[in-house]
Amino acid sequence: MYFFLSNLSVVDLVYASDIAPKMLVGLYFSKTPISYIGCAIQLFIFCALGSTECVLFAVMAYDRYVAICNPLSYNLIMQHKTCLGLMFGAYSTGFLHSLIETCCTFHLSFCASNVLHHFVCDFPPLLSISCTDTTINEIILFIFSASVTVPSIVVILGSYMSIFIAILKITAPEGRQRAYSTCASHIIAVTLLYSTVLYVYLSPKSPSSRDNVNMATVFYTVVLPMLNPLIYSLRNKDIKLAIIQSFQSIL
Repeated sequence: MYFFLSNLSVVDLVYASDIAPKMLVGLYFSKTPISYIGCAIQLFIFCALGSTECVLFAVMAYDRYVAICNPLSYNLIMQHKTCLGLMFGAYSTGFLHSLIETCCTFHLSFCASNVLHHFVCDFPPLLSISCTDTTINEIILFIFSASVTVPSIVVILGSYMSIFIAILKITAPEGRQRAYSTCASHIIAVTLLYSTVLYVYLSPKSPSSRDNVNMATVFYTVVLPMLNPLIYSLRNKDIKLAIIQSFQSIL
């Protein structure tokens, strides 16, 4: 679990660092130019690490499934080489997806406008300022995004259905509590990520909803990577005690 958490921390750190500095400069100066190459690099890293995180959450769900449903075989199944293979698969999937999507996007001609109504180089705002037909790009974007997110969601849902069935069979209250605490942090992080991502990319597009979409994008690209360490740290009793004492001192 801690091996996967360390990789999640690295992904979140680079992910937020790709977005936050340029966003903060843009907020301070109202408008911030970005070069064509800079936009491509930002989009590539943004898409690669976002896709990697989706797959990584599925890997972590499988890890929790093995730990709770097959605890006696955990060390045998989740060997070090298995964990390395799963992480390699997550990074490979994310970066391959991003490479295909970024190359397809920047083969378009952007002669309609050079103004992005967004704080980050993302696929929808880039497609909206292209003066060429983007139908094929939208189909490719949908197919490859679905090929990353749908299997991840299926693995997460399947793992937690098996976990909850296993928890119901536990008779000891302490055993149930321990199983719930093992999964709670991951469930919260997954729910926050997928709810905002699905809202951004599946909500009806209209001028009035642009601000809400931008705020949701800020949440899952900047705020959520900073929240993940706190969410997973709540499993630590010392951190829980420190948070409680902090609130008591304020009150």
